Amino acid sequence: HHDKAFLPAGMEGSPNVGRSFAPLRMTQRAMSVLTRHEILAAIEKREIVFDPQIDAFQLQPHAIDLRLGYKFLIPKNWTIDESGRRAINISIDDVERHREQFEEIILKPGQFFELLPNEFVIGTSLESVEINAPNLMAILFPRTSTNRRGIDLSLSGIIDNGYKGHLIFPMKNEAGNQVIRIYPGERVCQVIFEELKSPLTSEEANLHGVSAAKYSNSDSGEYQLDKDEERQHLVAG
Repeated sequence: HHDKAFLPAGMEGSPNVGRSFAPLRMTQRAMSVLTRHEILAAIEKREIVFDPQIDAFQLQPHAIDLRLGYKFLIPKNWTIDESGRRAINISIDDVERHREQFEEIILKPGQFFELLPNEFVIGTSLESVEINAPNLMAILFPRTSTNRRGIDLSLSGIIDNGYKGHLIFPMKNEAGNQVIRIYPGERVCQVIFEELKSPLTSEEANLHGVSAAKYSNSDSGEYQLDKDEERQHLVAG
């Protein structure tokens, strides 16, 4: 039954009204999420590499839990120079200011990190991740148990095909006035691996927009911005 009151004007007498249509057929295979068995097989072939290797606690039915590392970057909003105490005002056209924006802290085994109320920091993954298979990519999500503690993990990012390096976790304490103590080695997020419809060459995987990827090998330790060419276009309007 078709109620003409809900049809767009002019469609009441359309010859298509009342007809049934066959569902659309997908001409290409959709992306699929790897299961535990497939993830382990990919690790065995070194199509996916974790260093250090994952343990039994991290292996989920269709995901891998990643652990918090020892390195933290704490944003700074002021500095001292020859002119006095100066605020660090960040903009995309000031690369030098970005380099001085963060204070790096590297903990030792057994030490903890206390996340102060409303404090924002950047954590890093304990594991270095490599995606070597030409037909795989991954997506990063926070664990719900991390969010329930009051830690806002601003995640849901793509890990590109061909990526090699550690991952960063923007973290904020949203537990009111409580201080949250976290330890390196805690499982804080999950990575889900997906199979691409068609494999990428290394050149294709490294091309982001109009230039090479800035995070292909992300263990330089530097905070990196968007491409110089893109920044210049944005600043110029």
